[in-house]
Amino acid sequence: MFTTITLPLWLFVLLVLFATVTALSHFLFPSVRWFFRKRAERVVDKLNKKLTRPIEPFKLARRTDMIQRLSYDPEVTQAIVEHAKEHGVREDVAFEQARRYAREIVPSFSATAYFGIGTRLAKWLATALYRVRLGHYDETLTGVPRDATVVFIMNHRSNMDYVLVTYLAARASALSYAVGEWAQVWPLSRLIRAMGAYFIRRKSRNALYRKVLARYVQMATRNGVTQAVFPEGGLSLDGALAPPKLGLLTYILDGFDPEGRDIVFVPVAINYDRVLEDRILIAAGEAGNRKFRARMSVVMGFVLKQLWLWVTFRYHRMGYASVSFGKPLSLKEYTGSSPRAEIKALGRALMARIEDVMPVLPVPLVSQILLTADGPLSRAQIEAEMQARLNEMDTAHIHLPRDDLAYAAEVGLRQLRKRSLIIEQDDNYTIAPEEAHVLRYYANSIAHVNAADAA
Repeated sequence: MFTTITLPLWLFVLLVLFATVTALSHFLFPSVRWFFRKRAERVVDKLNKKLTRPIEPFKLARRTDMIQRLSYDPEVTQAIVEHAKEHGVREDVAFEQARRYAREIVPSFSATAYFGIGTRLAKWLATALYRVRLGHYDETLTGVPRDATVVFIMNHRSNMDYVLVTYLAARASALSYAVGEWAQVWPLSRLIRAMGAYFIRRKSRNALYRKVLARYVQMATRNGVTQAVFPEGGLSLDGALAPPKLGLLTYILDGFDPEGRDIVFVPVAINYDRVLEDRILIAAGEAGNRKFRARMSVVMGFVLKQLWLWVTFRYHRMGYASVSFGKPLSLKEYTGSSPRAEIKALGRALMARIEDVMPVLPVPLVSQILLTADGPLSRAQIEAEMQARLNEMDTAHIHLPRDDLAYAAEVGLRQLRKRSLIIEQDDNYTIAPEEAHVLRYYANSIAHVNAADAA
């Protein structure tokens, strides 16, 4: 019992390491986890007192528990059995595949990451690049039942959309976004998961994957998680609103129980005086595909140029960015006595509400005027045409900087002139050669506001 045993040094070190890890995992780690979890719960309690829509317990559940819950969901289990039969594999192999899908989809929300880092970073970035304006906020959101699930339905102009809406909706709730494969890049993916976003494969035709995704969306919706959805399915390539792709809306509608929690859709319209990716999107649209050719050298060159302008005190923000919130649509009221609404009609109704509140900004308006002109226009002619068009837009959400028409014209012309999209000669303005497609991209964002231009 007291015999001395001689061990090699490497083996002794290995035994000490194993003993240390075992002691930590059994005694220290649980205490540390308990300490940080209690601290996180206190943070969430304080936040919920300030938020219009409190953070639901479902969103705060441990990620491993949610993956297990999703993997063993009865509908997912049935899909696993069908997948195994269809592809001739064992059910345990199909189950592991479903679990991988669940791990890929399920986020790991952190209130500290979202409100302590995410919203502050979003505010700094948005206000550094743009003059941000809340074009219209329908106060009926405050009348939405506290137990209803709120789903923000937004048009998709730029990757800045995530930043803008996160910043502007920070007082309402923590949003859960559906993001594409582009965000699955380490370490960006970890931050995005911590912000509560969930990953989706937009072009997956795998029935098992679609069932796992559908059940996660339905579980989150049924448990009151506030979500943000881009029904267009991707960035607009021509500046106009695209027809809705109904995948996520179909999942939400299929899981809706008219006798249970209501689902309230809040339309959100976003518009910019400048979209950072405009030329990349236009090129993809002209090529007829969604392959975005964005070279890292070009991106870094743009960033360095803006930093140099800032250092030399010549930096100007890129015009205005505006967000308008439309009238909410209650799914219970929309479906009425029918538990299954026509999904295409719902999609059209939501896109129409986005159109109704699309912000009218200086650059889109000036672009529209120059495109329809027969020749060069003077500053006075542009202002007169702006006034005439604004008079016809009685119900539009017009953002007139400083409530000054002359200043609005100056903002629009300055932004276009700075990018060499227009030519100024003797106080007359005309479109620069081969740049009409860029102005058309911005004019398309408000084409539906004017019946003649829409036609």
